[in-house]
Amino acid sequence: MKNITKVIFPILLLGIGFFVGTSWNTKNEQPQNPEETTQRIAPSENDNDAENENYQREVTPRGDLTAKEKTTIQLFEEAAPTVVFINTSKVRMDYYRRNSVEVPQGSGSGFIWDDIGHVVTNFHVIQGADRAQVTLSDGSTYEASLVGGAPEKDLAILRINAPMEALKPIPVGSSDDLLVGQNVLAIGNPFGLDQTLTTGIISALGREIESVSGVPIRDVIQTDAAINPGNSGGPLLDSSGRLIGVNTAIYSPSGAYAGIGFSIPVDVVKWVVPDLIEFGKIQRPVLGIELATPRIAQRFGLEGALVIDVVKGSGAEIAGIRPTLQDRRGRIRLGDVITEIDGQKIKSNNDLLLVLENYKAGDSVKVMVLREEEAVELAVVLGATN
Repeated sequence: MKNITKVIFPILLLGIGFFVGTSWNTKNEQPQNPEETTQRIAPSENDNDAENENYQREVTPRGDLTAKEKTTIQLFEEAAPTVVFINTSKVRMDYYRRNSVEVPQGSGSGFIWDDIGHVVTNFHVIQGADRAQVTLSDGSTYEASLVGGAPEKDLAILRINAPMEALKPIPVGSSDDLLVGQNVLAIGNPFGLDQTLTTGIISALGREIESVSGVPIRDVIQTDAAINPGNSGGPLLDSSGRLIGVNTAIYSPSGAYAGIGFSIPVDVVKWVVPDLIEFGKIQRPVLGIELATPRIAQRFGLEGALVIDVVKGSGAEIAGIRPTLQDRRGRIRLGDVITEIDGQKIKSNNDLLLVLENYKAGDSVKVMVLREEEAVELAVVLGATN
């Protein structure tokens, strides 16, 4: 019995000690003021508001806009209603279902030319399209019909049947008095983001780019105003909000803006657009000749425009311009090579086409030709395009 008591007694002491210690720790952990605990765990809404006020900052009032900013904003607000967004699509045949499917082709920009619904854009914007839709700045969309196109100038005319009050023609300026360094603005729809404004300066004048047809476009305006895919066909404006060019191309290894954009000068637009509206194509005056291809001219080492054939009854035939002929033995006798028109050098077929743009049907020009290694001057009355 004593042995059992010796074993149980220490165990009881250990148990009593453990119980007393646990009770003491629990008592110390319990807060003496339950209300203070509640406030720390769940603060009131008033306390939150007071704490948030410490992180709020007062809005600093905006200063007055600079004169340049005010001018730019005013120009954009006045010009934006003249700019349109163009979506094109193409109809393709579904060979499995034997029906036609309309698929999106591309998008671009344009601007309103007059109050009867003519819209100017780039030719490459609508090239190959079967359908075009024009969206005005107010969000209204209209089906567009193709009036005319000039791939050699990368210009085209669409027409929409919109109410006259919805059409705001763009103010037209001039490009023969432009200066490098003057401010310009470009408005368009890059990457489908409509009514986008970019600003910059005229970086250079007198540039030359290649058109869709391969004929050079000369006296092109170079600008650093950001022009991206979708800007094509949009207007380039001067600081008075006048049209001075049509944005048509960019120089970029990646295909996106790289600081160099090109615009067709408005002086070209002003004589091309009326022809496209009236005739559907450019009405150049003609000499009445057919030219050899550049490859043929290069084969014979010629610099100029080699005449292959002469149209009967034309100004060229009346003036005595000679065509290229082949004798009975099959030998080629080269015709006249046009080297100058009114003193302007002609080094290629493209030079001849571009020089004739400065004249009208009925004008008389002095044509210098190389005939059997001799220079001959002829007076030719220009005819009209058929």
